[in-house]
Amino acid sequence: MASIKQMDYGTPERVSDTQVTLDIDGRVVMVPAGTSIMRAAAEAGINVPKLCATDSIEAFGSCRLCMVEVEGRKGTPASCTTPVMPGMKVKTQTSRLEKLRRGVMELYISDHPLDCLTCPTNGDCELQDMAGVVGLRQVRYGFDGANHLKAEKDESNPYFTFDPSKCIACSRCVRACAETQGTFALTIAGRGFDSIVSAGAEESFMDSECVSCGACVQACPTATLMEKSVIEHGMPEHAVQTTCAYCGVGCSFRAEMQGDTVVRMVPDKEGGANEGHSCVKGRFAWGYATHQDRIYKPMIRERITDPWREVSWEDAIGYAAQRLRAVQAKYGKGSIGGITSSRCTNEEVFVVQKMVRAAFGNNNVDTCARVCHSPTGYGLKQTFGTSAGTQDFASVDDTDVMLLIGANPTDGHPVFGSRMKKRLRQGAKLIVMDPRRIDLVKSPHVKAAHHLQLRPGANVAAVNALAHVIVTEGLVDEAFVAERCDPVEFDRWRAFIAEPRNSPEVTEPLTGIPASEMRAAARLYATGGNGAIYYGLGVTEHSQGSTMVMGMANLAMATGNIGRRGVGVNPLRGQNNVQGSCDMGSFPHELSGYRHVSDDAVRSVFEEVWQAALDPEPGLRIPNMFDAATHGTFKGLFVQGEDIAQSDPNTHHVTSALEAMECVIVQDLFLNETATFAHIFFPGTSFLEKDGTFTNAERRINRVREVMAPKTGKAEWQVICDLVTAMGYPMHYDNASQIMDEIARLTPTFRGVSFEKLDRLGSVQWPCNDAAPEGTPLMHVDGFIRGKGRFMITEFVPTEERTSRYFPLILTTGRILSHYNVGAQTRRTANVAWHPEDILEVHPHDAEERGLRDGDLVSLASRVGGTTLRAKISDRMPQGVVYTTFHHPVTGANVVTTEHSDWATNCPEYKVTAVQVTRSNQPSDWQVQYESDGIQRRQIAPASPPQAAE
Repeated sequence: MASIKQMDYGTPERVSDTQVTLDIDGRVVMVPAGTSIMRAAAEAGINVPKLCATDSIEAFGSCRLCMVEVEGRKGTPASCTTPVMPGMKVKTQTSRLEKLRRGVMELYISDHPLDCLTCPTNGDCELQDMAGVVGLRQVRYGFDGANHLKAEKDESNPYFTFDPSKCIACSRCVRACAETQGTFALTIAGRGFDSIVSAGAEESFMDSECVSCGACVQACPTATLMEKSVIEHGMPEHAVQTTCAYCGVGCSFRAEMQGDTVVRMVPDKEGGANEGHSCVKGRFAWGYATHQDRIYKPMIRERITDPWREVSWEDAIGYAAQRLRAVQAKYGKGSIGGITSSRCTNEEVFVVQKMVRAAFGNNNVDTCARVCHSPTGYGLKQTFGTSAGTQDFASVDDTDVMLLIGANPTDGHPVFGSRMKKRLRQGAKLIVMDPRRIDLVKSPHVKAAHHLQLRPGANVAAVNALAHVIVTEGLVDEAFVAERCDPVEFDRWRAFIAEPRNSPEVTEPLTGIPASEMRAAARLYATGGNGAIYYGLGVTEHSQGSTMVMGMANLAMATGNIGRRGVGVNPLRGQNNVQGSCDMGSFPHELSGYRHVSDDAVRSVFEEVWQAALDPEPGLRIPNMFDAATHGTFKGLFVQGEDIAQSDPNTHHVTSALEAMECVIVQDLFLNETATFAHIFFPGTSFLEKDGTFTNAERRINRVREVMAPKTGKAEWQVICDLVTAMGYPMHYDNASQIMDEIARLTPTFRGVSFEKLDRLGSVQWPCNDAAPEGTPLMHVDGFIRGKGRFMITEFVPTEERTSRYFPLILTTGRILSHYNVGAQTRRTANVAWHPEDILEVHPHDAEERGLRDGDLVSLASRVGGTTLRAKISDRMPQGVVYTTFHHPVTGANVVTTEHSDWATNCPEYKVTAVQVTRSNQPSDWQVQYESDGIQRRQIAPASPPQAAE
């Protein structure tokens, strides 16, 4: 259990090789040069009164409450803005200072409501605390003059209120918005007495540029900015430290509680990934965990056309085991399989893949990482020898040039996006390679040096063109390549990449990027200092996703941008535990730690621990499962925490496969789209009810802790253990810690990981073993995991998905800040206020050709299906390209995406679909059917005994 309050040192920590010794109130203190007097005092246990200072932002020196006396210096300098000096003698408590501070506090209170007893921050208000610290007992100025006591409250934001009557104009919120978040949505309007905090141009918070990250709320020392949840419930009384269950940044939070009720989520200042920052999802959108749509009891039905019947856990597990055994008895051992979830813990994922291999007796296990980042695993393993990113997030602080490809961090990974913006404001350069003009191309105080607006599907041609410039213009880091890379492979690659066909001039018709821009960007990356590549699904979700990952690795090796801080090849993982689900052995050809199932030595270790014979042949991938289902040979599927009917491509094919199965088991929080085709529903647990670990995009293993008992009565891993035990394979753990112990025993990169170590250190980054007992922030420092780095030939092969006279536009997809993945969680929160429906962005030229206006209902059709949604006229996309999100199931964006996939991993090609857009006046046939299915899906009959499987 964590403390409610974390220590606030007043000003940020400084790092310096030079130490300064000074005297504060008679104590000898030693701190790094550049440290403020305030922080030095705080580190020595001396708390100087303060209001405008907090250690997450730079000092401002406006409140005048932190005055100190310095021997030999006139006046009373502000301790927050005064750096320490050698031999300095400071006094923080004198009668003179007491009188001055009391006078300052009187001025603040004279224009502040005296409603402390009914104020929502009563007991947690810095203004109230400081009034007590300075001994304020009276206010001599009265309240009859001009004041702000009747200023109108802004309650437009669904998560917090802004009460200007309680504002002391300390600017902490303004500075947090600028320095921490980088949005610059807040400002101080007016001067002197008329100074007020303003969102935008005196707009409401909801109408302004505010992104509701919560940094301003966190920074506010009074009740001016206040969570509505605290206003409703009152102040929390204890806190539990855990990890966010949204994107792959893996932010650490302190769940502040009243009993088992969450009052608010506060970003942890000690969080390795987020360092006290957050986004709207992690900070506020946790209400789905107790949403009325949650299912808490197991349900079964014989046929998918029957209503659901609630049953006991014992009956549900027995029924599921019976049906799975019946399917295998009828169709063979390989007729069933499982899909693990990238939203569940490592421990929950591990037991599911163990269930498939040890109890089902096959390797038919796959994960949603198949449909997002499987090319990352393949491409980086081929070139570097390991299937993960190379850096920690903090490494970006030393980056000079960022090459951002196919990712939109400010929407998809907003906390890291804010960190990137901070580094860019400090002078780093940015190259964006993306068909869409994302916010980072140009936003307040940030502008990309180059926006390489390539055509969807031309990634490999573009990365080859960048490499061509580096090779032919003599920009290769020859010393690095000679020392660290395979010379034969490099010479072969150098000859290939130098061919004229890979030049920016020849590839320009393919990529759409002017050759001059391509050359300038390549030179900047190669010569601009530390160069780091960051990428997302715009790289991997292509037919050449794996090729592109290898192309980026080639680029990093050729320029020597690997193996130190500020460089590397860094995938921005989509879901909270995508990295972990891959690490845990969720692919049909790999056991945990990315070791092939055909390796006899590796398999024998697992067989000894699991006491089961394992199949040496790889199993079915998700697309193969669907194909086999439609052919009648794959009949049973366990789906853990994923909605494949909404998230996977070519929805009609997916649903046809699910309909053909005889036993589909879904384990989730809600009756999702996949549950339409399920026979058994096991209710899942939210992250607030889980005990285990998540692994984020930087390989950081974070603890997830129960802040409340599982509302279903069982942890998800316990359900799996009970199921396979009922099937005849006994599996039992006393707690999640024992599962991690087994993971560590079987997985070399996790050998040194334990709950005890994570609780002690906060987090570790794998590899964590005897060679690196406290983890590995940076990979490939002295050499590549595979030995010598391997340059791979990256031939550009155009996708088979082509435009035509019938489908002349290209559809690409992405995310939006307020929603996450298929929206199952965020759609059940107030985040729908920002994005109530998916929309289609259409270039003005394409809209004019089709007679479209902003807000028109349009039909979006491909060769495999169609849907209907509203159009937004936007020039963020180039002519000929349209864009949409996939957060709302009624939109069904994947109804139109095709079965094309990456050549190496079967990762779907979501980013390139040939489509036509026309005006429409009614929903599509698919959407009409969806509404009908939705009514049927949610029918629940009275509880009754389970029926036997056929």
